[in-house]
Amino acid sequence: MLSAETLRVIRGVLWTLGAFAFLQGSAAFAQSEQYVLDQLDRWEKTAEADPASEEAQLLNARRTLALGEASRAKNLANAFIERYPLSRWRADALLVRGDAEVALGDEYKGLFDFEEICRRYSATETFIPALEREFEIAKAYAHGLKKRFFGTIRFLSSHDDAEELLIRVQERLPGSQLAEQAGMELADFYFRERDLQLAAEAYKLFLENYPRSPQIPKARLRLIYAYLSGFKGPQYDASGLLEARGRLRTLQAIEPSLADQVGVDGILIRIEESEAAKILSTANWYLEIDDPISAELFIRRLVLRHPTSLATLEALRIVPGILPLLPKSILTSAPDYKSLREKLLGIPWEAIELKSPADLRELEVGTTLPPPPKEEVKP
Repeated sequence: MLSAETLRVIRGVLWTLGAFAFLQGSAAFAQSEQYVLDQLDRWEKTAEADPASEEAQLLNARRTLALGEASRAKNLANAFIERYPLSRWRADALLVRGDAEVALGDEYKGLFDFEEICRRYSATETFIPALEREFEIAKAYAHGLKKRFFGTIRFLSSHDDAEELLIRVQERLPGSQLAEQAGMELADFYFRERDLQLAAEAYKLFLENYPRSPQIPKARLRLIYAYLSGFKGPQYDASGLLEARGRLRTLQAIEPSLADQVGVDGILIRIEESEAAKILSTANWYLEIDDPISAELFIRRLVLRHPTSLATLEALRIVPGILPLLPKSILTSAPDYKSLREKLLGIPWEAIELKSPADLRELEVGTTLPPPPKEEVKP
């Protein structure tokens, strides 16, 4: 849960947005209060607003909210909405009431007013301010702010609301700076929650939708980290490693200084080792199901693609026991395992007699199986 200081900062941001909306709204009612410059270049009021008019009542609610009387401003906005359900200023009244709810600490209730503006009054001047309010609330939810339970204690999870709101902001105002901020916030939210698959998708979309954003370097690095972190081990899918390797090489080409800063060369070596371990794991699996032909095929692929990896060294330790189980047609096209073993391991070639792949599974790394027992000859 967020600290009290963080909550005060969030409320302060939303309050500032409300005050800015008040200044904007005051211009919308300029026709009810008119001013001209006198001979001394001072503003002089020439027309007084009718206190009973809709404009004056709504302006009074705005002023009350700007003065910090959130509860009274909420009551004034409620009265306006009930009294004038078809008013042309209804969207402005909803914005005032939503801001009042936020100022009173119930931002979730204020979301209902902001949502109504976004859905029904998207052509008005209140649309973007309402969408900005939703983004600020979504950002607070994404960083851990809980929802209130019956308006009292905050302990209800708001993660689903944060995700939905950040997606809506991008859909409702595509290509805007606000949508760009929401896209990065959504990707960061997935990354913090360790939902790496969705994080990778979000960062990838950000790179496609906002290629000129100043946050492009961050998105590139986070996308690579998401791909790398999504690899769970040699027994699992390794497509993320291939994606990460391609992105790293692209980073080296377009931003070499950033690539050097994050140590791309070292990461590429780790990726190569992980990919090699994946191939060796597949070869071992084929050995477990008594398929030495497929096992040798993956070992061959391992030796050719990753000749200097640790997995290749491990494969060369056991390959002498696999070759006797293969047909001659496959052996003729196989790599020179004998030379590779002697060159990389410094171990002379030793023929290992095996009856089946099941015997090979009992072979420990760096050891050889004992010869099969001789059959007893009956007199």
